[in-house]
Amino acid sequence: MIHVVYTVAKKEIMDNIRNKWIVLISILFASLTLLVSYAGSFFSSGWQDLEFTIGAMIFLVQILISIIGLILGYGAVVVEVDQGSMNYLLSLPTTRRDVLLGKFLGLSLVLSIPVAIGFGVAGVIIGANVSNVNYEEYLIFIGASLLTGLVFLSLGMFMSCLFKKRSTAMGGTIFTWFFFSIIWRFIIRWLFNLTVGSPENLISEGVPNWWYALRLFSPLDTYSTFVSLNVDAVNWNQSDMSVLFYPSFYTSELMIAILVMWIVLSLIAALWLFKRKDL
Repeated sequence: MIHVVYTVAKKEIMDNIRNKWIVLISILFASLTLLVSYAGSFFSSGWQDLEFTIGAMIFLVQILISIIGLILGYGAVVVEVDQGSMNYLLSLPTTRRDVLLGKFLGLSLVLSIPVAIGFGVAGVIIGANVSNVNYEEYLIFIGASLLTGLVFLSLGMFMSCLFKKRSTAMGGTIFTWFFFSIIWRFIIRWLFNLTVGSPENLISEGVPNWWYALRLFSPLDTYSTFVSLNVDAVNWNQSDMSVLFYPSFYTSELMIAILVMWIVLSLIAALWLFKRKDL
């Protein structure tokens, strides 16, 4: 099993190296981080510290890490089925579980290594140009970003196993991104306005706990909540002031548990579908 998983993971890494994915992702995250740090402030010029950089980057990371994760994951199964290479792979002494785990491991490294390198190089350059660098908060930000990327990678692999054609898998992937990025936020905002009503009610009763709970259904909001709980500067970059007054059940441990749960459940569902997939 371990040998098969390693072989499949190595294949995924080599394929993406040939496609320049690793290099492109590294350059993208390093360039954006440096650009935001140096030119992202309207109030001052020159290099900004890492806390400011994290606060300014969090929205961009939510968009990019989710898109990259979904793109890497959606073709993991359905593309190889379309090309006929999946039948060859499964003709070897292996199981569908080993193939799926190998693909997830390989694509996880394809996503994680360049993101870590990109953020890491940028962090070293910023740290060399500013004082009082808080690398602990920056490492927390990188780790949360990577974990969120793995969530969307696993969701992309679920879509790859759910649909029979590449075009429909891509459509499902696009809908998944829109749902968590836009649609779900509109839904809970509508429910909030419908139930809370007037601003006077909000002042007297406060933001209801159910609204905070519904926010955590989106991995993107879970990610931003985790970062804001651990990086003080992020709070002041949020457009929704209610995030400054989190309920007591909002803890870092809960946010990590939710993100890990998304990964595990998505992979379990993907494996269940893959085992039943007619190739």
